[in-house]
Amino acid sequence: MTTPFPPSLRRGRLLLVDDRPENIRLMHQILASEYEIFAATGGQQAIDLCATALPDLILLDVFMPGMDGLEVCRRLKQNPATESIAVIFVTAGSQTEEENACWQVGAADFVNKPVNPLTLRNRVRAHWQLKLHVDALHAMAHTDGLTAIANRRYLNERLEAECQRCQRSGLPLSLLMIDVDFFKRYNDRYGHPAGDECLKRVAGALQAALQRPFDLAARYGGEEFVCMLPDTDAAGALAMADKVEAAVRALGLEHADSTVDAVVTVSIGVAAVATAGLVDSQALLRRADQALYRAKNQGRGRACLAPEAEQPG
Repeated sequence: MTTPFPPSLRRGRLLLVDDRPENIRLMHQILASEYEIFAATGGQQAIDLCATALPDLILLDVFMPGMDGLEVCRRLKQNPATESIAVIFVTAGSQTEEENACWQVGAADFVNKPVNPLTLRNRVRAHWQLKLHVDALHAMAHTDGLTAIANRRYLNERLEAECQRCQRSGLPLSLLMIDVDFFKRYNDRYGHPAGDECLKRVAGALQAALQRPFDLAARYGGEEFVCMLPDTDAAGALAMADKVEAAVRALGLEHADSTVDAVVTVSIGVAAVATAGLVDSQALLRRADQALYRAKNQGRGRACLAPEAEQPG
């Protein structure tokens, strides 16, 4: 069956959970050619694995000594990090009460023992394809259509989450507010198609500069971008801002109507917090925006640090 989305660039990750190794070996033989497989022989081991190697799907035995499959599923569904993982129960039970109990803790599907290889492959494939659809829709909802980096909606969601984490941990958090210098003049001289291409190239430079997986580059609106840098203090953020400014300048995009340089440049405002107290996401954005205006007033094509960020807290 064809889908409206391109095939995944990676294999699905399946966690097989069963206290009997022979059952795991059988399912591994059936599924290993299509998926990346890892396994657990107990409930707590399965939960620990999910914390370190998040699976796409879980095939879970119901009856296990110690923590049974129902309790494993219940705990996974109570954890925001794992609640969306589809759990397919693999069970020898046939009582209605047992099936109802599985549904009640969040089962996505059932496979009966002894396992029918064709049924197992088809059930797993159906849920893997569903996850690909959901992931693709999620990506579309959080991606800027022009530049293919995160959009403002996703930035706001991530920023709120990082501010809460910052409050709990006391680790620093920094923002870069970035504006393409004299972008209206660029559009007027080179045309809007060239302006769109310019924004794509700038977005690519930002994305390439942020090498850590938890950093985020987002289009904020128009010719403005924001980079969010968790666990980064003011000095580190200012160094990253200088790197971003140099990367955009190195693109060498001609800008004959700029008074900064003969090529496209950016101005950057930097704001940081380093406190375990209240962290206000909107206040942090405002401080980054104020620093951006300082950079513009000082001649553009540079980065400036928000004054408040120079003092701890």
